[in-house]
Amino acid sequence: QVQLVESGGGLVQAGGSLRLSCAASGRTFSNGAMGWFRQAPGKEREFVAGISRSGNRTVYADSVKGRFTISRDSALKMMYLQMNSLKPEDAAVYYCAARNGVIVRSTDDHYDFWGQGTQVTVSS
Repeated sequence: QVQLVESGGGLVQAGGSLRLSCAASGRTFSNGAMGWFRQAPGKEREFVAGISRSGNRTVYADSVKGRFTISRDSALKMMYLQMNSLKPEDAAVYYCAARNGVIVRSTDDHYDFWGQGTQVTVSS
């Protein structure tokens, strides 16, 4: 079992940056790939970025490529999402997710564990 807790959300002006963190507990943290998803009001939850178990492979949604960077530190049981050049359309609740499989997946039905989410608000 893995428990995930996100932090780092907040209010930022367009063009600004935020760094989200995901703290994991449980013995199986390092076993699988992880990812970030987001959900804006009235919209479905969407994939943002994913990282393989080793951290060597990362996948990004087209909408965030070149602006967001996902990383993980398995020793610390942490995952991060550095978000730069934020846009109003990036505003959403951001969720940390983990899966038992090692391959990065971009659909939420492949993920087994979820955090409660952290709010990101971007003012124009």
